[in-house]
Amino acid sequence: MSTRHVPARIGDLPPIGRPANSALLEAGITTLTQVAAHSRRDLLALHGVGPKAVTILAAALAEHGLAFAD
Repeated sequence: MSTRHVPARIGDLPPIGRPANSALLEAGITTLTQVAAHSRRDLLALHGVGPKAVTILAAALAEHGLAFAD
């Protein structure tokens, strides 16, 4: 499946790659606040979200005083 139609950035999320963006969009996640409502394990279970994307998201969450729901 092509992800060319998926934007490079979504909302206030950092650039994490189109496959991960596609997975988050499909799950209805478009903001860091919404990311913070999920655990790392939940996000890693989404097809297209890997350890690198989760690491980038963790750093962005920390910058905004947020954290995963782990």
